[in-house]
Amino acid sequence: MKRTVSVSISLILSTTLFCQNITKGLKDYYADYFPIGVAVSWRNLSGPDAQLITQQFNSLTPENAMKMGPIHPAEDRYNWGPADSIVNFAQRHGMKVRGHALCWHEQTPAWLFKDASGNLVTKEVLLNRLKEHITTVMNRYKGKVYAWDVVNEAVDDNSSRLLRNSLWYQICGEDFIAKAFEYAHAADPNAVLFYNDYNSERPEKMERIYQLLKKLVDAKVPIHGVGLQAHWSLYEPTENELRTAIEKFSSLGLKVQFTELDISVYPWEKNRRAKRADDVDTFTPEREQQQLEQYKKVFRIFREYKNVITGVTCWGVSDRRTWLDEYPVMGRKNYPTLFDVNGQPKKAFWEVVGF
Repeated sequence: MKRTVSVSISLILSTTLFCQNITKGLKDYYADYFPIGVAVSWRNLSGPDAQLITQQFNSLTPENAMKMGPIHPAEDRYNWGPADSIVNFAQRHGMKVRGHALCWHEQTPAWLFKDASGNLVTKEVLLNRLKEHITTVMNRYKGKVYAWDVVNEAVDDNSSRLLRNSLWYQICGEDFIAKAFEYAHAADPNAVLFYNDYNSERPEKMERIYQLLKKLVDAKVPIHGVGLQAHWSLYEPTENELRTAIEKFSSLGLKVQFTELDISVYPWEKNRRAKRADDVDTFTPEREQQQLEQYKKVFRIFREYKNVITGVTCWGVSDRRTWLDEYPVMGRKNYPTLFDVNGQPKKAFWEVVGF
């Protein structure tokens, strides 16, 4: 009889623990550390994705809906619907919102840089258009979006240049960066303003991003934080690279956020290419273990720096659909998130929360 009671109690306890694990999300495990966000489209806001989002996360970033091209496709027209739906969803569920991104060289509408004759506009015209765009977008979401990626990816990948030779740079020089922050601060003085970029842990690019940010800070430009995108892989960053980046950027007095976290199961590439015979696109046990170890490592380091890290955002809800599917290799599936194609926690998830 005693044995039966003991077994029954054990089963009850096991069932209770299982239920707790199912209902407890990343946001709950990290409640004493920093918000845990996720990048979404309006399509994620219903069905199983919506349930997963509200269970696991307490911050949202519009993956594309607030970028210049989607939200401001023509000079006299704004497309508010997708961005509004994300902000409204966040408000209904008590979630923070990060705005992404006010000024970027990609997904930027062609009209912005051209006059009626199709020629490049002057610096004055372009800066006025930038100011109008930033002011209009931020005013719409004032009090609802707590932080903005103001300038995205302005530093060149080429080590011989500091800034990317974009149309922004060609027309305005480097002035567009400081101006974007000034316009954003004027539009919403309470918003937290970030510069956002990728490969910011690679020593050479880290140093150039640091140079840009130091120049802005020294000039008293209203910049408050740096977003390290964290599009990583099984092979990078190393622990030393990650620690060095956090310490270097935070030394400027800037808040640090990891804004676009995913861990690709393939080596990092940027240039699009066709799929090759050696592109094996399966989530092998070996890759699963490597990804687990990488996620475990980076979150351990995040926790150690909780005094300077003010947010971590995962770039995609689950492996069901990610921006890395088909990119940069056409026809190749990727598995970079903490949740599998069915929205279930992967082994890496349990390592991230098992501390």
